[in-house]
Amino acid sequence: MKNLFEAETVDEVKERMARLRPDSAHQWGKMNAAQAMEHCARGMELALGDRRPPRLLIGRILGPMIKRKAFADGEPMRRNSPTVPGLAVSDDRELGKEQARLCGLIDRFAAAGPKGCTSHPHSFFGRLTPDEWSAWMYKHLDHHLRQFGV
Repeated sequence: MKNLFEAETVDEVKERMARLRPDSAHQWGKMNAAQAMEHCARGMELALGDRRPPRLLIGRILGPMIKRKAFADGEPMRRNSPTVPGLAVSDDRELGKEQARLCGLIDRFAAAGPKGCTSHPHSFFGRLTPDEWSAWMYKHLDHHLRQFGV
């Protein structure tokens, strides 16, 4: 499974991000490209431990069962998947600024490696290993890049 501890995967994600334009049309969802980049940056902050939302009751109940399917190799995130509270973005954003912010967080995550991952549980899935965080962050980025056809 691709993950953000692999330099070639980081390069792939950044190259795809660079193809986004302010007027890139979304194929699903409500966010525009700039909002999606800020949303992804907030997701990276989860993996880095900068954001620490509480566990959701529904995640405590269903998280372990859904985690097996969500983390399956080769299975992309489904369209219109629910988001962690606090990660949705609805205000106006500047694409270039959001891309730069996200690139910086990706670089920080990749450079820190497994020791840089949070030990705080994911609000839905619960405890994740560094390898699971790295793979999930790739899947999340891939999901939103596919949302805009890149």
